[in-house]
Amino acid sequence: MNLTHLDEKDRPKMVDVTKKDDTTRVAVADGTIKMSQEAYDMIVSNQTKKGPVLQTAVIASIQGAKQTSTLIPMCHPLMLTGVNCDVEELPELPGFRLSVTAKLTGKTGVEMEALTGVSVGLLTIYDMAKAIDKSMVISDIKLLSKEGGKSGRFER
Repeated sequence: MNLTHLDEKDRPKMVDVTKKDDTTRVAVADGTIKMSQEAYDMIVSNQTKKGPVLQTAVIASIQGAKQTSTLIPMCHPLMLTGVNCDVEELPELPGFRLSVTAKLTGKTGVEMEALTGVSVGLLTIYDMAKAIDKSMVISDIKLLSKEGGKSGRFER
């Protein structure tokens, strides 16, 4: 198997995408955070001491997607054309599902941006509610779909 992030001397490198065609690329990822009923209720009712948790998590998700190339060593800096974040209340868990859709027209995909956005958003929820519940569990961060580029469409 030929690894694209290694050169002929097995040294790390960023993949050269110069000759790839620009195409519209979209990736969707999500993940969940499970917590105590008390933490869930306080977040939903905006009663945490650190302010509006879910709104802050949305902003953090967008920021995370935008900062992916500074966090993941071989990711290309991308000119994102859109990042959308949605938080779904899961009272039966109790907890939340956070999803991120990242878009651009370019030479490389946005899967890592969507996944990083989810991770940072969920970590923000944890950070803002850890005074209430330190046993929260972040899980199931995954790519749901991607489209564009030579490899085409992926749907989980």
